[in-house]
This record gives sequence, C-alpha cells and structure tokens, in this order.
Amino acid sequence: MRPFDPRLARHARGARRYLAVCTGIGVLGALCAIAQARLLAEALSTLTVPLALLAVFAVRALLAWAQEAAAHRASAGVKADLRRAVLASALSGSAPGPAGTVAALVTRGVDALDPYFSRYLPQVVLAAIVPVMVLAVLAVTDPATAAIVAVTLPLIPVFGYLVGSCTEARTARQWRTLERLAGHFADVAGGLMTLKAFGRARFQSERIAKVSAEHRRATMASLRIAFCSALVLELAATLSVAVVAVSVGLRLLEGNLSFGTALFLLILAPEAYLPLRQAGAHFHAAQEGLAAAESVFAAIAPVPAAAPGPVPDGIVGVRGLVAREGLAPVTFDAPPGVITALTAPSGGGKSSLFAVLLGLLPPVEGSVRAGGAEVVPGDAWRRRVAWLPQHPHLFTGTVAENIAVAVPGASAAAVRDAAGLTGVLEFTTLETVLGAGGHGLSAGQRQRLALARVALRCALLDPVLLLLDEPTAHLDVATELDVADLIDRLAAGRTTLVATHRRALVERAGNVLAWPSAPVAPREPVPA
Repeated sequence: MRPFDPRLARHARGARRYLAVCTGIGVLGALCAIAQARLLAEALSTLTVPLALLAVFAVRALLAWAQEAAAHRASAGVKADLRRAVLASALSGSAPGPAGTVAALVTRGVDALDPYFSRYLPQVVLAAIVPVMVLAVLAVTDPATAAIVAVTLPLIPVFGYLVGSCTEARTARQWRTLERLAGHFADVAGGLMTLKAFGRARFQSERIAKVSAEHRRATMASLRIAFCSALVLELAATLSVAVVAVSVGLRLLEGNLSFGTALFLLILAPEAYLPLRQAGAHFHAAQEGLAAAESVFAAIAPVPAAAPGPVPDGIVGVRGLVAREGLAPVTFDAPPGVITALTAPSGGGKSSLFAVLLGLLPPVEGSVRAGGAEVVPGDAWRRRVAWLPQHPHLFTGTVAENIAVAVPGASAAAVRDAAGLTGVLEFTTLETVLGAGGHGLSAGQRQRLALARVALRCALLDPVLLLLDEPTAHLDVATELDVADLIDRLAAGRTTLVATHRRALVERAGNVLAWPSAPVAPREPVPA
C-alpha cells in the first residue's frame, strides 16, 4: 500500500486552498516551536518566565485549532465530491457491486478517508518541511547534535514502512469483509418477506452473524497492529532523542556547552521527529480509508467511450461468453420471434448474462453478435432493448410515474395504453400513489406494473430484444399464467430471452437452454 496515492491527491484539487492554509499554519507552528524552545531554555536557566513565552504558548494553541478546522473543512469538501462521483456512477449503472456495497462505499468507505485528507495529507507536507527547518536551526546552534538528528531521523519512516507493510493485507481484508457484509445485509433486507414466508430468515440471520464476526476479528487484528505501530514510532523517536541527550550531557559535563544551549538542544530535538511520528500515526489511522479508496476508484473510473455498435437485427448469438469469474462459458443463438428460456440453476449466471447483454458488466471472455456482427453495447443498443429485472424497483410516486420511467417524456395516453395492455388498470388507477418498493401492491401486481414499463418501451421505442429475468417468480399459478400470456404478446416478432425456473414459461418457449448443455432446436417463430 503506497504511503502517498496520487489519485487521492488529484481528488483533493478542490481543497488545495485549505490544504495550503494547513501547511502554512504548520510552518508557523514550527517557527513558534523553535521560539518556544529558545524562550523555555532561557526561562529554565534564569528561573524567570518571560511574557513572550506565554504569548508563544497562546499562539501555538490558536494555530493548532486553526489547522484542525482548515483540515476538516478540506476533508469535507473532498468527501462530498467523491460521494457525488460514486452516486453518479451508480445511477449511470457503471458502479460495480450490489446496492448494499455501493451504500457502504458512499457512507463508511468515504468517511474512512477523513483521516487521510484531514490529517495525513497535510502532515506529509509538514513532515517534509519542519524537520529541515529544525535541522537548520540545530546546525547553526550545534553541528554535532544536528548530525545525530540527521542520521537517526530516517529511522522513523523506515519503521513506519515496516509496520505498514504488515497492516496492509489485514486492512484490505477488513474492508472486503465489510463490503461483503453490507451487500449481504442489503440483499437479505430486500427479500425479508420472502425469506420469512419460506422459513429461511433464521438461516440468513446466522449468516449475517458469521460475517459480522469475521469483520470484528479483522478489525481487531488491524487495531492491534495499529496500536503497535504507535509504540514502535514512539520508541524509535525516544531512542533517537536519548542519543542526543547523552551527547549533549557529556559535552555539558566537559564544559563544551553552556547550560542554556544544552537545554535549547534537548527541548528542540524532539520537534524534528514529531512531524514524522504524527505522519506515521495518521497513516495507520487512514489505512482503512486507503483500502476503501480502491473500491472508490473502481466505481468512479471513467468508462472509455465505445464505438457505436450495431442495433440487434436478426439472430442474437452468444459465443463462449463468461460473464464473471467461476461461471462456465455459454454459447447459444436466440432467433427473432422465438422465446429463448434460460434455465440455469440459481447462481448459474443468468442475471450476470443479462448485465453483459445490457452493457452493465464487462465479460471476462467471449462475445455477443447480432445479425452476424459483433455487438459493442452502447446507447444505440440499449435503446432497442427492453429489460425486466428480477427485482423491479418501484419508487414512491404515482402508478403513471412508475410506468413512465421506462421512457422519459412518454405521453399520458401511451402510459395508459401500456397499463391497459398489461392489466394494471384492473387493480389500480394511474393516479394512485405507491409507497417505497411498491408498498400497497401484491407481488403479482408489482410484476404487472413492471411489465407495463416493458410494454411502454415496446410501443414507443420498438425494441427488438427483450430480456426478462424471472418475470413470474413468487407468483401464484393463476397470476403466473396471466403474466405468461402478457409475455407472449410482448415477445411476438422480437428476440426474447427469459431467465426462469417456472414450467409455464419453459413450456411456451421455442428455445430452451439449460447451460452448460446445448439448447434444443428452436421451434417455428411466433408470427408478429
């Protein structure tokens, strides 16, 4: 793990003014520390307390407060920019990971960067400036002491690096465990009603307890090493100052140094090590944020603009496609006018395949072809695709607003036609206000409303590819048959991929793929 990440420094551009203020205040504080050492040595040697010493104490306290305030102001600005970038990436569909992982990233992950921006980054600059200033004063006052400090000073970053190397893997493991815990918890919370209905809630609570215990152990392991790092740095600085003290004491006994000069050297020497010790301590405190920063950069990394790919036309072919690591390669053809049913077991990669077809997930290997040409997913591709996710998101708003989100700017008449085609108007009105997640509707009603979005895209954008992920999951038999009839109507004349385990849809499919086995021969196309 690098002690200085230039990517984080680039994101601190918006806070450069505050960081410059922090650095300036730190330099003034170093000058005050030098003046304080001189005045304190005089006070101890003459047994008087000059008023200037009291003034220096007051100024150092004021500068410390101002530096802390400026540093936190800088950190708050940078964290706000990073949160906006991650959220914009998540809303655009390019942020990796489930919603729970993204939520952990914009909350705990970005907050963990606070020690880096508010303490460590300004302290790195001071660690490069203040020791040089102190060494220059020591060299003018006593070259022998300056030489000892110059030789022992590099011990602080060396020991800090050694301890940091030990904590890097543990901190990364801690953050990965937290991401896994957040994603799993969000998935469980979203499907809690289903888990309760099938009696699996207790099992999932045990799984969450297990992952929580792993996170606790990883956190405590990181904290143990972090506390040891403070001890190591303090010990190195103390031994270095002790060498200076022995040298000064021997020369004082020999009469080669005055008492006031000796006191000045002993008081000032620790100030040379202090910025490096603080930088090391702040670095270890910021390691969780540095581990989370890798996920932040993965989420906000700009996606290279792809050349416009062909709009699906004709047979859509998948060749040796591996959607994510650990999945078997998939090869099949999906002709127009035929429903292709994908019947892989849970976790087999059906949703990942759809994410690749939508351009939301880069494949590990393989290709997608349409009409004989390789497809590069882009806006033109997605405009001709209608997608029904496994868990459609319904937001707080009217039924009409929830349908119209599929085609922004759709007319009220088009929304009403889509709602009528899918039977939404049989159980509600377009003006009905829904709660978060479609609260107030049954599972079948929510599925019909989601299909109304697909119907709206079919009517206004004329997509030639439909992707339906478990469209009849958790529905009773009667509702399942109604939804299957709707899918038949929407799929007429279009290439349709349906991920399902339900018999009603598999029996209606003209092409059934249970990978990694080969699909059965397609039946005759459904007439448009």
